[in-house]
Amino acid sequence: MLYGREGEQAAVDGLLDGARAGRSGVLLLRGEAGIGKTALLDDAVARAGEAFRVVRAAGVEYEAELPYAGLSLLLAPGLDRLDVLPGPQRRALEAAFGLSDDERTGDDGGAGSDGAGADRLLVGLATLGLLAELAADRPLLCVIDDVQWLDRASLDALLLAARRLQAEGVALLLAARTGGPAGAGGSPAERPLGLPERQVTGLSEADATRLLARRVGPDLPSTVRDRLLAEAAGNPLALTELPVAAGPQPPAPGGLPLTSRLLIAFHGQVTGLPAATQTLLLVAATEEGGALDVVLPAAAALGVTAEHLAPAEASGLVTVTADRRIAFRHPLLRSAILQRAPHHQKTAVHRAVAGALPDGDRRTWHLALAATAPDAGLADALERTAVRAGRRGGHGGAAAYERAARLTPDRDGATRRLVLAAEAATEEGELVRAETLADEASGRTDNVLAHALLDQVRATAHFWRGSYPTAHRLLLDAAGTDIDPPYAARMLLQAFHAAWYAGEEPVAAVLDRLAVLPLAADDPLAPLARHLPAAVLPALGRPAGPLPPVREAAEAARRAGAESPVDLVQLCGATLVLGRDEETAELAAELVAEARAKGIVGVMPTLQFFLAEAELFHGRHRDAELTATEGLGLARDTGQHQWVSQLTALLAHLAALDGRTDHCAELAATALATTGPQTAAPAAGQAWAQWALALRDLGQGRAGDAADRLHTLTTGPHRHHVSATRAVPDLVEAAVRLGTPERAAEAYERFARWTAAADRPWAEALRLRCQALLGPDELAETTYRAALSRHETAHRPFEQARTALLYGEWLRRTRRRTDARPHLRTALETFDRLAAHPWAARARTELSATGTPAPTPATPTGTPQSPLTPQELQIARLAAQGLTNRDIAAQLFLSPRTVAHHLYKAYPKLNITSRTELPTAL
Repeated sequence: MLYGREGEQAAVDGLLDGARAGRSGVLLLRGEAGIGKTALLDDAVARAGEAFRVVRAAGVEYEAELPYAGLSLLLAPGLDRLDVLPGPQRRALEAAFGLSDDERTGDDGGAGSDGAGADRLLVGLATLGLLAELAADRPLLCVIDDVQWLDRASLDALLLAARRLQAEGVALLLAARTGGPAGAGGSPAERPLGLPERQVTGLSEADATRLLARRVGPDLPSTVRDRLLAEAAGNPLALTELPVAAGPQPPAPGGLPLTSRLLIAFHGQVTGLPAATQTLLLVAATEEGGALDVVLPAAAALGVTAEHLAPAEASGLVTVTADRRIAFRHPLLRSAILQRAPHHQKTAVHRAVAGALPDGDRRTWHLALAATAPDAGLADALERTAVRAGRRGGHGGAAAYERAARLTPDRDGATRRLVLAAEAATEEGELVRAETLADEASGRTDNVLAHALLDQVRATAHFWRGSYPTAHRLLLDAAGTDIDPPYAARMLLQAFHAAWYAGEEPVAAVLDRLAVLPLAADDPLAPLARHLPAAVLPALGRPAGPLPPVREAAEAARRAGAESPVDLVQLCGATLVLGRDEETAELAAELVAEARAKGIVGVMPTLQFFLAEAELFHGRHRDAELTATEGLGLARDTGQHQWVSQLTALLAHLAALDGRTDHCAELAATALATTGPQTAAPAAGQAWAQWALALRDLGQGRAGDAADRLHTLTTGPHRHHVSATRAVPDLVEAAVRLGTPERAAEAYERFARWTAAADRPWAEALRLRCQALLGPDELAETTYRAALSRHETAHRPFEQARTALLYGEWLRRTRRRTDARPHLRTALETFDRLAAHPWAARARTELSATGTPAPTPATPTGTPQSPLTPQELQIARLAAQGLTNRDIAAQLFLSPRTVAHHLYKAYPKLNITSRTELPTAL
């Protein structure tokens, strides 16, 4: 029976009720040690009853460095269903759990944008798929205790699955301790996880009194009772354990934290057991899972037999579960046993446990924990463990490399492993640890390449903190040392990314170096190193070599062995810089499809951002919204803050176009507030967000506000960004409307040079539109007509309609109403078709002013083009192509049941009743 937990039980009941109705949900319980989280989990399992399938796991301290240890235990009941998963996801999970030797590189489904990171994402998606499969015949309750000790790889996979759960009938219930020791990479209990959560606090005095009375009886002297209540402070575990530790005497006033007093209480209970039983408990606590098949052989090596478990069972400290595992009464009991053991005894137990385990990473870790002196063979084994951790996409590689370095007898070998540890820590996001390791390694070697690689580690840490100039300088200096060109190329490509946020001059400095780098013709990065300077330098007003089509560069890179799509991402972004939007649209769409097929999820938000930009610039606003919405979901689920900011800002721009002004403001605010957890720099989406807000202002007739934002954007440090360049025509329009065309003069001159370098008809059309607005009135008509003529050769309906609107407005102002009408009518039709409501309203007003009644708008301002949400429309389009729910789920990284749920909601919105009607309805 639980006392005082009605609120928590109601929250859990809501989670279970949702799962019974086919809805998935997540709840994280947080609280101090002993506050009752585990009791609430047990209560949830009981309340779920036979109607639910239940899977359960818990984090264990010693497993915190073993990738996927927790996840493998949780998903063990579903491993016989792996065949239902899409191929890349199945292979990723098999590799993560050590069920396959397939390391999946290159065309076999390989690594993603951050190397092993893509595998981590695939494992998360596979977790989602397997949880959905386990819930296929009845709802699933997934219970995870002690999240603070869960290994980082398992936690990441579970978080990704949790964020994408929708309509599978899965209830995911987690518990994390606050105020305890940190696990691998910092305790997740101490940082927000982005999940719905509830804080579990102490019991009220009345409930605490009832619990204490049940534990020790009603005859407890009032002085002892009052002291126990005060000491326990509403903590249920303290109310049940402190009386046992105190015996007939009241507890002494404590100066220790409550958790420490509870550990002492458990110490006392264990100390009273026979020595052999204490040893057996230490083996069980050390073995992570408490499996008897390992614990008993390990104990036997220490002279202890199974009979010695009986006193611990009799005292209620442990039980043996149906699956032959030793379960401790409370996780703190395990901690107490581990903390009280002297070092030499823990070393002996680790060695015994290793002897009872088969060859593998767990055995290697226990041997490492037992080691008391350098051991070359063990260091080699740990390095192999680290390599496997990287290939599986799991965290833990840094810890394995570092431990291997400590056990390496020779100085050079130890330094090499410290460098590898620093690089692995960077990939795992442990920036402080990476810098500490880099500092230690750099003080031990004079090797030029090692120092360059360590500077790359430091640069990566600075980049993720937003120190872009420092990151750029470190990478540029590292690439300039006497290292082989392939290493330098990688560093310069990374430096280009940092320089993009640092300013024009840093960008040019990187590209100048990249252009003259003596890469071999067959180097996979050579086509990229040649293409990037040619694509970007002319946009900065600097000379460069000829720019061939981006497809030629991509194909050459593939022939040379570049990893596709990962190594080709920057081609998409660079091609946009000089206005090759059609090439970006084609290549990015191809790479997105390739990433889907291979399951390379980590790179998709980047590709989808570039693709959405190209779709927007071509006037395909709905396609851009679908692409950006999916990319944003993936970026959020995978913790890619840069692309969360960029994609949110791009969606804000689209909201400004169709007049959803409040939604635009909300999205822009979110984009501007989205930075990494360790970043002090402005948000990556700042430029797009400012353009979105300016476009909203311009659409609402607030030319002054629009001009202020756009002038800052187009003349500031990010003026070379794609969004800043493309925003110049809006600045010109706003400045002219204000009667201050000189505010746009500098930006227009830059834009004119850019259009000449871009050499695209649509770009020249925009320049001519700006010239018509800025130039003398007597030249306006000729210039407007020239702009419209250029528009005819490029399908960019929104910009063409805006030019027609401005020309029509100019004609009406010069009293040529008859001439104005066809241009205004054409503009209105396009704006209505694109649901660009603010511009449609303006065209409608202008058309009415010519004496011609304007047609009534088909939909009110701010109404989207389709009644379907972006995800519903995306799913419906794929279903209309004949794909099954499972096929669609694999493409969109959802569960089949979620796909079915969205289709079920889409049918009535489209006034249809079956899948066969979708092609016509869409």
